[in-house]
Amino acid sequence: MSLDLLIKNGTIITATDTFQGDIGIKKEKIVAISKEIESDPGVEVIDAEGQFVFPGAIDVHVHLQLPFGGTVSADDFENGTKAAAMGGVTTVLDFAIQQKGHSIMDAIKARRKEAENRVCIDYGLHAAITDWNDETQAEIKQVIDYGIPTFKMFMIYKDEGWMADDGMLFQALEETKKWGGMISVHAESVFVLDMLINRYAKEKDRLGAYAHTLARPYYTESEAVQRAIKWAEVTGGRLYIVHMSAGESAQYVHDAKEKGVNVYAETCPQYLLLDDSVFKGENGHLYATCPQIKKKEDSEGLWKGLINGDIQVIATDTCTFDTKQKAMWKGDFRKIPFGLPGVETMFPLIYTEGVVKKRFSVNHLIALTSTNPAKLFGMFPQKGTIAIGSDGDLVVFDPKRKVTLQADMLQTNCDWSPFEGWRLTGYPTTTISRGKVIVKNGKFIGQPGYGRFIKRQAVKSIEL
Repeated sequence: MSLDLLIKNGTIITATDTFQGDIGIKKEKIVAISKEIESDPGVEVIDAEGQFVFPGAIDVHVHLQLPFGGTVSADDFENGTKAAAMGGVTTVLDFAIQQKGHSIMDAIKARRKEAENRVCIDYGLHAAITDWNDETQAEIKQVIDYGIPTFKMFMIYKDEGWMADDGMLFQALEETKKWGGMISVHAESVFVLDMLINRYAKEKDRLGAYAHTLARPYYTESEAVQRAIKWAEVTGGRLYIVHMSAGESAQYVHDAKEKGVNVYAETCPQYLLLDDSVFKGENGHLYATCPQIKKKEDSEGLWKGLINGDIQVIATDTCTFDTKQKAMWKGDFRKIPFGLPGVETMFPLIYTEGVVKKRFSVNHLIALTSTNPAKLFGMFPQKGTIAIGSDGDLVVFDPKRKVTLQADMLQTNCDWSPFEGWRLTGYPTTTISRGKVIVKNGKFIGQPGYGRFIKRQAVKSIEL
């Protein structure tokens, strides 16, 4: 068989199957899957004996070169997608945030201009709606037809001009329902949140970074999740809760799904693996995110949600700020740039903590990090699986490789890691994007500009 690339002898793993075999790729697509494939001489061959072959992970929530908090996140489109590839991620979805008085398409075109010729893996965009009016409503179908069927709305960031009130969210759910779109929400209760921030600001010198977690208790998220679910229920729109951090939020999603509400949810490694004790440390301000890391019982609730299917996706909310940028807080928790590096370490962390520790199967890991994201966000079966005709996005993963995470071993521009010193079992060795090897033996060998914009499809019904 004439091929461009042949992966041999691996254990092929999808969300539903595990089997030994070979995979043949030609013209960027998977064209053969068999127990044994013979190819013409000269074809590039990767021997994956003793290793897993996964579909590439899909991180549906990243913020690369995002202006925020008086600075710009440290990983730009080039290095951020290099870091993604190093961690076994072959597709990312970033955000185009509408500016007041401008159209959604203006934001999309500007964001694509920043990314084009720089991204090293395939990427897509969500459209963030901040200015709901008749013109914006009329634009929804155009944006979906363009290849962006998912829209984000913020229930906070009033002062930044990003906040969507309940009426805006309600109307957006109604409109996207007509065309097979989906609304994702950053769910926090803005007025209670702002009140608590102002309350603890009076004690900021004494409390330090721990004031950040006191100002954002679990209920500032879970109340907003419950409210957004109600609007999805009465409109029939499709709702997706991003970066869910509270165990009670997962319970609200569970209850809603029992009633047939069209709601889905994601969580992130920081909420699964860390707790708010990190804010009491000498460098506690480094861990500030939005929503913030909560308590151990919240992490337990999130793990339960992942296992029982109430939470369908693990993403990262990558928004990288180095120690110099984080130092801008100068002792005032209100001024910390929110965000953590994460896209590079997501997959090996969750493999170790989820699969190795027997919380769930390796197939379920693939569902959470690849197949479910592809189905929910209009990329399946082009992405998210290993099948004839799918893109040749693959990761060769050594399940026995031992790694101790250190910031200086990572591709990210961040000079610290939230998971410094964590011991992992299992790590990616080779990453393949559309049939091209871009990471080999732990070294990035791809090229900026290789990644393409993914035109995603509206999805009328979803089966996970």
